[in-house]
Amino acid sequence: MPHMPIPPARRANARRMRKAMTDAESRLWNAIRAHRLMGLSFRRQMPIAGYIVDFACPDHRIIVELDGSQHADENAAHYDRMRTARLEADGWTVLRFWNDDVLRDIEGVCLHIVTVAGEGRR
Repeated sequence: MPHMPIPPARRANARRMRKAMTDAESRLWNAIRAHRLMGLSFRRQMPIAGYIVDFACPDHRIIVELDGSQHADENAAHYDRMRTARLEADGWTVLRFWNDDVLRDIEGVCLHIVTVAGEGRR
């Protein structure tokens, strides 16, 4: 996968976001970092296609996005749909979870991620 140049401002924003994760992001990161989730390698706050995605597994082209209540707003939901379509057009599979799902059922979220990664190997 070729490396795309990242504008310095976007790289700095991604760095800031890594330092200020939400509770749900921290909880998921703790479960998936350092190949803890079935050996899958994830990066957090990774710039892809002009966006900064919450978590990405480049080897399996999976993006995991965590959404708070602000994403229920129609304008935000429309933006999320456009963003997802753009990322999927580049060959990524985008998985979206509500923050509450991660906080209440981290095992179910992780199982879904592993299932999708396994489906991509076929």
